[in-house]
Amino acid sequence: MNGEPESRLSRIGKAAGCLRVWLILIPVIFVILLGLTQFLPGGRRGFSDWVQPLLFLFTVSLAAATALVAVWVAGRWVCRWHVLKRVFVGGGCLIVLMALFYAEEDWRGWRAWNQFKLEWEAKGEKLNLASLVPPQVPEHQNFALTPIVFTSYGQILTREGKLIPAERRDESFVVRMRMPITLNVPGPTNWAGDRVRGTLSRLEGWQRYYRELAGSADDFPVTAQAQSPAADVLLALSKYDGVLQELRAACQMPYSRYPLNYDSESPFMIHLPHLAVLKSCAVMLQLRSLAELQLSQPDKALEDVRLGLQLVQLMLQPVWEGLAEHKWSDAQLAAVEAELAKLDFPAAWATSMKSELGAQADELEHLLRQRDGFDELQGLINFAGNNTKVRLPDKWVARLVPKGWFYQNEYRCARLMADYCIPLADASQGTFSPAVARRGAETLAADGTGPFSLAAGLIMPVLNNAAPKFAYGQASVDLARTALALERCRLARGAFPESLDALAPQFVVKVPHDVIGGGPLQYSRVLYSIGWNEKDDGGEAAFDKGGAVDIQKGDWVWRRTGKAE
Repeated sequence: MNGEPESRLSRIGKAAGCLRVWLILIPVIFVILLGLTQFLPGGRRGFSDWVQPLLFLFTVSLAAATALVAVWVAGRWVCRWHVLKRVFVGGGCLIVLMALFYAEEDWRGWRAWNQFKLEWEAKGEKLNLASLVPPQVPEHQNFALTPIVFTSYGQILTREGKLIPAERRDESFVVRMRMPITLNVPGPTNWAGDRVRGTLSRLEGWQRYYRELAGSADDFPVTAQAQSPAADVLLALSKYDGVLQELRAACQMPYSRYPLNYDSESPFMIHLPHLAVLKSCAVMLQLRSLAELQLSQPDKALEDVRLGLQLVQLMLQPVWEGLAEHKWSDAQLAAVEAELAKLDFPAAWATSMKSELGAQADELEHLLRQRDGFDELQGLINFAGNNTKVRLPDKWVARLVPKGWFYQNEYRCARLMADYCIPLADASQGTFSPAVARRGAETLAADGTGPFSLAAGLIMPVLNNAAPKFAYGQASVDLARTALALERCRLARGAFPESLDALAPQFVVKVPHDVIGGGPLQYSRVLYSIGWNEKDDGGEAAFDKGGAVDIQKGDWVWRRTGKAE
């Protein structure tokens, strides 16, 4: 009968004890904080300076005393046996459930990924980058190991492909293969021709630029009196004649295999320092060949175009301008066509995408082992300008992710690449399929941005943007080859033919087809492909707000004269 009043009295007594402890702790903590603050260097000394600090210290003391009493009460409650038993049983159940969750997710992800691997390898394909690395070639026959080409990457990589640590790199290393057409001062604008619009290049701006630089450090050579714009440009670029001579000799090598750091644990961190240097060479060669054409030196322009095509595919504007002004001879036209015929973008796409598939599998395996690599990978993505909204988890979150989720990411990304990305190019037919690319993008969008689709959300948009660029590259090459054959026909017969069928086999072995859909190229007032939108827009190209060709819209055009038609 008296149990309930006693229980209430006991609770009241405990509450009173807690209150006494709390009231004692407040002044004790306050005095301690006051003493520490008073003796700290720069502490307050005048009474008027202490009004606000005292209020703050009192507030902190109240909070600290309350927290300490709460911890003490909670500790006494937890230490009771029946509470401990419930905590242990509940904690044990939670641990078992978490273990089952991790085991199930790991098994489910591992099973999906390994089933895909078996399916892929049954086709004779490999799922690692090492199996796709170019084989070694004889060093004395390797273009990439010649002294001049070595300068394009030698500051960062050794001849064996070992990465040189940043602190050990030679700051005085000279990249002789880099041939900039400008110094620190920006070059002229609005000078470049545009084969899509049918405009020729204007070199007057470059002439003024080089003459105004005369007398500055490391300037370009100029004459005392101005010559023609093309002559002044060609003289300025003659500073690279010695380097070009070495580069032409290097291009006689039968093989080219760059010693990249393929053994990097993270395939996405493989350095490619030579790419920017190669592009600078091609930019210089393009300007140089344009000047040579304007000086009626097509033989020299041909040499520079062929050299540029061996480095990168950035030399079609000089080819077009030579056609527009009828500067090329029949032999020169045939030589340029033979160089262009070597380019096969659909086959290059297939090889690139299989390498990408192996690289992304290796990268996710690396992240599974080294989960701190998420920060580094996110930095690389941001640097590359990937505008996707997907963000990788922080490394401390990544450490808690089940292994199976990594396998699920490998599987989802690989499945999208195998079903939509790789098949959008048919190397045997020499075509690209925008419809397949669209279905892949729709599937990715339907998949959402959950934890299983992080890798696909980061990688696939980049590849989807690359696909039309590959297709446009092949279409441009095919249009150029056809235009070269048309010019050869005009030289031989005095007029352009009524149909492209008249070109083969005399002027071209086989007339190129449209890389989109595989049908014939359109031949009317302009020569064109129907483009990525798979729609015949009557030979009208589309342009973005910046004035550049929008390869997602409109037709892909090659004009047949130097004037817009």
